[in-house]
Order: sequence, then C-alpha cells, then structure tokens
Amino acid sequence: MTGHVGSRIHSSVPTFLVSDVGATARWYVRRLGFEFGGTFPKTEPYAYASIHIGQAEIMFLNLDGYEKPDLSAQRPTGLWDAYIRMDGVRPMFQRVQHEPFIQSPLQRRPYGDWEFEVRDPNGYVLVFGGAP
Repeated sequence: MTGHVGSRIHSSVPTFLVSDVGATARWYVRRLGFEFGGTFPKTEPYAYASIHIGQAEIMFLNLDGYEKPDLSAQRPTGLWDAYIRMDGVRPMFQRVQHEPFIQSPLQRRPYGDWEFEVRDPNGYVLVFGGAP
C-alpha cells in the first residue's frame, strides 16, 4: 500500500498497556507460541517489549498499576483488542482449546471466517481468525 509519494506502510501494531511487561510477554510466548521481538531496557523490569507470531506483532508498554477496564457490558456483541488473520486456525485452536483463557471456541461466523477468542491475563481479547 502506498501513501504519500515515497512512503509505504508495512503494518499496524496493537500496543497494550500492562503493569508487568515481562510477565505478559512470557505468557504470550508460553501459552500462544509467540516469540520475543525486543525489549527495552535489555533486562527486567521492561518498559517495553514486542512479540510476534508469523507476521502479527503486539507491543506492550509498562504503566505501573494499570488495570484494563472491562468494557464488555457496554458492547455485548463483542469487544476485541486485536484480530490476527491466519491460515490454519483450526490446528492452533486444537493446541489451546482446553486452556482457561479461551473466551470463545472455534466457530464459523456468518461472514465466513473461522474464529476463536482468547482473553489474556490483562483482559485483552485477541481473535484468531481465517481459513481453517
């Protein structure tokens, strides 16, 4: 995609505020198969970390004592913080289907995508969706 002459946008990355960047990043690595991309500073406690799985990336920023407000009651049809498009959503779901962080099981939506939802320890909701 091109924007201004000479510019090219590569991606958009969700950025989540969390009270413990290191613990959050490790949860994504251990539970969902993400990989560390980078941290600042190099040792904990981190002010920043990035993680990725395939081409999808998420960044975490430290805010001491931060608790994400639960706004789900204000939008009962669903509230997502990141949507991760992928192929092979069924095998990924099968790896995590019995975990307590599954918010919604794998299902085909009326618009054709296969999706499942995950709620992380901070209350952020990720949707993994695409071809089964």
